[in-house]
Amino acid sequence: MSATTHGAVRRDLVLVLGGIALTSAGHYFTPPQFLLWHGIFQRLYYLPIVYAAISFGWKGGLTAAVLAGMLYIPHIVMTWAPMPHFAMGQYAEIVMFLAVGTLTGILADRERRRRVELQATAQRLGQVYQELQTTFEQVKRADRLSGIGQLAAGLAHEIRNPLASIDGAAEVLEAGAEAELRQETLSIIRKECARLNRLLTNLLDFARPRRPEWREVGVVEVLDSVVELVSHSAGKNVRFRREAAPDLPLLLCDREQIAQVILNLTINAAQAMPEGGEVVLSARTSADVLLVQVKDEGHGIAPEDLDKIFDPFFTTKDTGTGLGLSVVHQIVGQHGGSVTAERNPDRGMTFSLYFPRADTGAA
Repeated sequence: MSATTHGAVRRDLVLVLGGIALTSAGHYFTPPQFLLWHGIFQRLYYLPIVYAAISFGWKGGLTAAVLAGMLYIPHIVMTWAPMPHFAMGQYAEIVMFLAVGTLTGILADRERRRRVELQATAQRLGQVYQELQTTFEQVKRADRLSGIGQLAAGLAHEIRNPLASIDGAAEVLEAGAEAELRQETLSIIRKECARLNRLLTNLLDFARPRRPEWREVGVVEVLDSVVELVSHSAGKNVRFRREAAPDLPLLLCDREQIAQVILNLTINAAQAMPEGGEVVLSARTSADVLLVQVKDEGHGIAPEDLDKIFDPFFTTKDTGTGLGLSVVHQIVGQHGGSVTAERNPDRGMTFSLYFPRADTGAA
C-alpha cells in the first residue's frame, strides 16, 4: 500500500472507533430517565457500523457491530435490568447491528469488486485502443508503401511505350531513311519526348505538390479565364457556357492551382465529346460551401470505374497519364475541399468541387 492508502485506512479506523466510543459514552453518561436520548444514541451506532462496512467490507462491518454490541451490553445489564421487556428490545437491536453491518459490507464488497472489474476493463480497453492505433499506423504505412509501388509500376508502364517509339524511330534514322521519312521520324521522337515530359511533370505535381499561396479570388474570373483559354483549342463542335450565381463570395485559395484544377476538368470534358456538345462551368453557394461544377455531354465513365478515377495512373484514355484527376483531388484537398464525380441522368459527367467559404469562417 502507498502512504496515501495507509493514511486513508488510519483515518477510517479513527472515525469508526471514535464514533462507537462517543456513542457508548453518551449511553453511559446519560441518566436512565432520558429515554429519548438513549434511543438517539442507540441509532447512532449504525453510523460507524455502516461506515466500517463501506470502508472495509463485510468483515469490517461485522467487527464494528460486534464491538458496538460489546460496549452496549454492559450498559443494558446495568441500566435496564429492572425493565426486562425494554432490555430484550436492546438485545434485539444488537442483533440488528450485526445484520446491518454484515449486509452492508457484502453489498459494499460487491460494489468494490464491480469497480475493480470496471477499472480492469477500462485498462484492457485502453490497451486494445493503443494496439488498434499501432495497427492503424502500420496499415497506413503499408498503404503508403503500396501507393508508392503502384506509382512505380504505373510510371514504368507509361514510360515503356514512349521509349519503345523513340527506340524504333532511332532505328529508322540509323538505317538512313529518306528525308521525308526522317522528318516524320523526328516528329515522332519530339511527340514522345513531350509525352514523357508531361508524364514526369504530372508525376512531380502529384508527388511534391506546391504549397498554396493564399489570397481571396473571384471564382467567376477564374471560370472566364478557363473558358477563354480552352475555347481556342477545343473542336468547333464543342461549346462552353459559364453560369454563376449573383454575389458569389470570394474564395480563399491559390488562384493558379484552382485554375489548373478547373482547366484540367474542362479539357477532360471537351475530350470526352469527340462528336461535340456543350460544357457548362457553374458556380454557386450551397450551405457553408462554394460549389463549382464542370458538366459535359460526353460518353461518361463506366459505373464500375467511378471509384478509381482519382487513383494515380488510372485512365480511360489511350494516351492519358492517369495523373490529371489525382492532381485535381490533391489540390482540392490542400484547399480543405472535396471533389466528386457522378454520371448525369441523360449523358455525360458532372465533376463537383466543394470549397469552404471564406465569409463563414469555415476556411
